[in-house]
Amino acid sequence: MRFPRLALGLILWISSALWSVSTAQTLEVEDYRLFPGTGERVLRVVSTTDLAVFEPYVEAFQKDWPEIGVDYTVLSSSDLHRAIRDGAQFDLVVSSAMDLQFQLANDGFAQRYRSGATGALPEWARWRDMIFAFTAEPAVVVINSAKFVGLELPATRQELIAILRDYPERFGGAVGTYDVRESGLGFLFATQEDRSTDAYWRLNEVMGRLSPRLYCCSSQMIADVAEGRLALAYNVLGSYAADQLAKDQSGRMQILRMEDFANVMLRTVFIPSGAGEPEAAGAMIDMLARLALRELPGDWPLPSLSQTEKGEATGFGPIRLGPGLMVYLDPLNRRAFLTEWEDAMEQR
Repeated sequence: MRFPRLALGLILWISSALWSVSTAQTLEVEDYRLFPGTGERVLRVVSTTDLAVFEPYVEAFQKDWPEIGVDYTVLSSSDLHRAIRDGAQFDLVVSSAMDLQFQLANDGFAQRYRSGATGALPEWARWRDMIFAFTAEPAVVVINSAKFVGLELPATRQELIAILRDYPERFGGAVGTYDVRESGLGFLFATQEDRSTDAYWRLNEVMGRLSPRLYCCSSQMIADVAEGRLALAYNVLGSYAADQLAKDQSGRMQILRMEDFANVMLRTVFIPSGAGEPEAAGAMIDMLARLALRELPGDWPLPSLSQTEKGEATGFGPIRLGPGLMVYLDPLNRRAFLTEWEDAMEQR
């Protein structure tokens, strides 16, 4: 979940040993925690994953490596990408924005790592022994069912378009989606959907007429659905939605999986080229890789890769790691896409 901007002094205190003050002043640290170890070694992790979600993985790591402390900083995907490019000193980079991760690795900001655990990952879940996927997470639609009373729930984008178009008085100001100019994951989902379904732009135009609320991240959107501020949140992470659904006491929150097409994001990790603790980073990757191949869900907050293999049978396979991810990161392509998105979503 995005937290309010921390006091500047705290940001600079956290950042002083990691990157230049000028860079730190322009970044918003969403959350931070130091998990002390019994020794002096510290694994510095920068991540887009909420601290509450990743905490069980840190605790599992420290059971095997109690002497290693874990310094965990949460940034938005865009800030994380910029921090690594600007020379921030971390040992492990975890992000849901596959395209930005791939670009960093392709541009020389990641080092190679190989072990028995990473070698066991499917080929589609790793790239050149630099990037490793450890979760497969579909994008879903989350609704507040109280806002859909008397309506048939949509199962496809065309059905969703029809409902939003026919009931503007019910959904005006109550639809949430990513601000793709700021959210790296939102931009990834949007560009992949543009490539995969003709309904994408039509849906954007319909949402744009409803004065949609634009968000940085899934957790904030899902919370607003649960609390009734939104009727619908589009393309949020299914793992975060399932976690919130388990905590929801109202019984009004529902998860809808579109049957025509589903983005499946791979959450990825890599060791940056300037890592000071590559051995500890590799140990964390090995643990995540082994969990990625588990067959049973267990008590882990994030899903394994195995559900994606089942999903491929229905055509909902993962977004692929590869050069195709960088098509929309070209400055001209990105600007053209964002211009069209703004025309659709910010109608006057």
